[in-house]
Amino acid sequence: MNIIEDYDAISQCNKCGFCQVACPVFRSTGHESGVARGRLALMRAIIEDRVQWSKELEDPLFNCLGCGACTSNCFGAVPTPDLVIKGRAEYLEKVGRKPIHKLLFEQLLPYPKRLHMAARAAALGKNSGMSKVAKALGLLRILGRDFAKAENIVEKLPPKPFRGIVKPGVYKGQGESLRIGFFVGCGVDVIQQEAGFASLKILKEIGKTVIVLDNCCCGLPAWTYGDINAAQKLALKNLEIFSSQSLDVIVTDCSSCAAFLKKYAKVFEDDKNNHDFAKSQVPLFQDMVEFLFKNKYAAVPSKSPVVVTYHDPCHAVRGQGISKENREILKAVSGVEFREMPEADWCCGGAGSYALTHYDLSMKVLDRKMKNVESTGADLLVTSCPACMIQLSHGVRRHGMKTKVCHISEIVTGTGYKGE
Repeated sequence: MNIIEDYDAISQCNKCGFCQVACPVFRSTGHESGVARGRLALMRAIIEDRVQWSKELEDPLFNCLGCGACTSNCFGAVPTPDLVIKGRAEYLEKVGRKPIHKLLFEQLLPYPKRLHMAARAAALGKNSGMSKVAKALGLLRILGRDFAKAENIVEKLPPKPFRGIVKPGVYKGQGESLRIGFFVGCGVDVIQQEAGFASLKILKEIGKTVIVLDNCCCGLPAWTYGDINAAQKLALKNLEIFSSQSLDVIVTDCSSCAAFLKKYAKVFEDDKNNHDFAKSQVPLFQDMVEFLFKNKYAAVPSKSPVVVTYHDPCHAVRGQGISKENREILKAVSGVEFREMPEADWCCGGAGSYALTHYDLSMKVLDRKMKNVESTGADLLVTSCPACMIQLSHGVRRHGMKTKVCHISEIVTGTGYKGE
């Protein structure tokens, strides 16, 4: 990976500063190094040999949330998040990668059973209080710069993964024809299982057959970190699983997974055979929100009036252009009063594992989001990304709010209503 190949794209930035208005990191810090034009200026300086690769570049390259708001607010539509990922990839080659990421991307995420074992061990430590002891002894720092601080983001972990309860395989549905593949993302698999159960219920009601896939991680964590090779290996493993099934559609209830699955052809842009292979599979992929909307799913009405607001995951609203569909779905639910949240499409600061290395900054971004949630007076805060759900749930506890965070699948199936 060499960012010199992207010199023309990087040079398109005219330093107008419109990215400052939209960037959650810049609005939280005010630092030029934490906004698109600052990062692009840095990469241009590297290419022009005015700045040398060193560990000092880690923070400006890696504190980007990758939310894409800068590009949406840029007249030239400079693809800063993509360019930052390429910058990260070259940083890893020139400066080095951390052992923890090598363990995660090469030994855990490609193998669901290993990930499940690690998740069960983490659940034991978390739920028994052992993690607090490890935190006090300073043992958690090896998992990330701010892991000790971020340990409390997840309140409790399920003792078994979703696919430890619902085994990968074929399930009979109530529909007439559709053969649906259910791509279970890591977040749903090991943490947000209620969303997974609700999503499976929907898929079985619509599809004639539902195949709970034995997929591995979609590859997004490795990709955003800049480990392109690891992301390609994960993507290829999944593509082989998909092509072995005769499926009409592949649905995931994680908007981050959905956005990246749709990006698989781009992951192999320099590998024609795998690019064409990936491109042939991409039309199958659908976000759960898309699937609900296209199939006009009849939502379960709320037994009592409930106020609902919606947080747009970055990988839904900018990654896939999904915004109107979720609102129309919620507004159609009997008993639900939908209230639009200010800055609904602003990043919540979750960005996968961002808080493990940038906890304080992540919380500044989250606090802004929670003030906007509070202004709606909503009983339920709905979204379609497990990583956002984890971050927002932490925000609710952090601010002492009574709002419940749930997945849109939980709302339409009636399993997410407060007090019912």
